Amino acid sequence: MPMHTVLILGGYGFFGTRISAALCRDSATRVLIAGRDTSKAAAAAAALGLPAQSAVRVDAGDAALSEQLASLGVDTVLHTAGPFQGQDYAVARAAINAGCNYVDLGDGRQFVAGIHTLNEAAARAGVTVVSGASSIPALSSAVVDRYAPEFAELTSVRLGISSGSRAPGIATVKGIFGYCGKPFDRLEDGVWTCAYGWLGLRRYQFPDPLGNRLFGSCDVPDLELFPRCYPTLRTVTFEAGFASNVGHLVVWAIAGLVRRGLLSSAAGCAGPLNRISRWIEPLISDKGGMFVEMRGRGRDGYPKSLVWHLVAAQNHGPNIPCGASIALVRRLARGDALPRGAMPCMGLLSLAQILEPLKELAVWEIPP
Repeated sequence: MPMHTVLILGGYGFFGTRISAALCRDSATRVLIAGRDTSKAAAAAAALGLPAQSAVRVDAGDAALSEQLASLGVDTVLHTAGPFQGQDYAVARAAINAGCNYVDLGDGRQFVAGIHTLNEAAARAGVTVVSGASSIPALSSAVVDRYAPEFAELTSVRLGISSGSRAPGIATVKGIFGYCGKPFDRLEDGVWTCAYGWLGLRRYQFPDPLGNRLFGSCDVPDLELFPRCYPTLRTVTFEAGFASNVGHLVVWAIAGLVRRGLLSSAAGCAGPLNRISRWIEPLISDKGGMFVEMRGRGRDGYPKSLVWHLVAAQNHGPNIPCGASIALVRRLARGDALPRGAMPCMGLLSLAQILEPLKELAVWEIPP
């Protein structure tokens, strides 16, 4: 088979470097590392032993992006350049117009849930357009799909992710702070209720070696998509937290100021707090984790609950959001039959397929 050319937009960024490193080892894949900063792209390509022409300057806002993708012979565009909250679909549209597949790591609720608006154009072009190939909703929904058959009726899914000490890229932090203290809707006990970003403080007990972590409510695509895909659900929640309790309480306090109108937005805090988190990284736990709690009625008619965990050590947690996109690009490169059209990353990958790219890392699954 001819080589499958994947252009990784933001390929020298926080997640892009990890994805580039994984995909460049695949003999059937030609990796192009792309972004607005040519020097960073060239340095990333050289570090991976890729030829100089593997680094290309690409501006996501360029009106001629589709022509550039076509001239480069791109088969799949992998968009890692967030934050996706507030982004439009310019890159996805350019990929469709160029006859390319498109995959992103989107975590913005409206961004991922609204990708279906491109379905007709993508289907007409004969390409696959997928949003949310990340921890949410790709991995979270794969866990639910894996264990849903154990329930006669699934009524509740609660999700949570706690980071390790490795500070994410500034784009991720800006996305997080964009809804800090802001209201959003989520389904609880069959009623759509209002929650606030990074408020609703509570503790969660992970299995060893993580232990006790603080969590706050977050606005993610799953809150919108899960009730559509699993119609018996009456509750869907998502929470997130940090390895540092002090750091989490700082974000919680800022969220409180925003909710009370004492601070218009937390966006201005993203840069300073991101720098501070990098300075104190050696002092914080290198372990992070994820949980998926499912409740409902079992096949035997009795109440049933289970909790799935994923644990990461050695600061390998940031690789977890990359697993789904790596697995999906590999499927596209193999020529696997995938639906044509535009869709969130749900039902396209099994739990095993998403975890396979992580198998050589300090990441392990704790089944129910």
